Amino acid sequence: MSKTSFKPNKELSAVCEQMWKADTNRLTPEVDYSIDPQGRTRYNTTNDSASDPFFSYLKPDVLKKGTYAAFVKLLDNYTSDTGKREVVTQEEINENRIFIDLIYETGPIQIAHKYLASKGLVPADRPSFKKKLYSLWFDLYSRTRGCRGDSSGFEHVFVGETRNKEEVIGFHNWIQFYLQEKAGLVDYKGFFPNRNKRRASSEEMKECQLMTIKFSWKNGMKPLGSSFIGTSPEFEVAMYTVCFLAGGGKDVHLDMEEYDVIIKIHEYSGGKYIGSCYPQAA
Repeated sequence: MSKTSFKPNKELSAVCEQMWKADTNRLTPEVDYSIDPQGRTRYNTTNDSASDPFFSYLKPDVLKKGTYAAFVKLLDNYTSDTGKREVVTQEEINENRIFIDLIYETGPIQIAHKYLASKGLVPADRPSFKKKLYSLWFDLYSRTRGCRGDSSGFEHVFVGETRNKEEVIGFHNWIQFYLQEKAGLVDYKGFFPNRNKRRASSEEMKECQLMTIKFSWKNGMKPLGSSFIGTSPEFEVAMYTVCFLAGGGKDVHLDMEEYDVIIKIHEYSGGKYIGSCYPQAA
């Protein structure tokens, strides 16, 4: 994509930058965590450009408190294979609600609520907005024809899914990536340089908090996957919710501090649910 075809949405850029600055739980590269980008890769190559893991360090207590801990509890609530109906227990429903309660107390979500309510896109009162968040992210729908309730926005975007046992779909979250890599289920294959960092070295990319990478997971391949790195769960939920509801069903172009970002939008059931929502470096 050329610069001339990248046309930022000024209003949504301002809102998302405000949420970015309000993300007090965002981690600092080379302080709270370290990544090892290693070699560059290409979409069609079968070469492995990284012999070592993507994450080389994460502060031990990061995932044990607050919204991070609540988020981690949600990651084992799903069956990754599409075409297999999800079974949701009361305990899992409670975990979802606790997560929403916790993230609502943070700056990014409150900014998102205020903005979306001002546009008439969500209810203005807190309880109704929380119900909207729950439905948007956690209600199940059918991603596979003939199978009821095998997917949700949260599962697809943050947890990841597998299709035909050979393809990884979704999976755009760094926390899930870190945990799955640590468990030996993810094999990092290399990175794609961002367009505005084409000449950046592997060392320089360590500071970048928007990465596009290749990896395998559970015997399936993700040849091109992008995600923020070190951002909090509440920031990502807030940003994706705003872009999904206010973007008119189209991809949203954002000029946000040092990052030019395209939030890719895929609706499901006429915009009732999130099919997919993830960042792409412009």
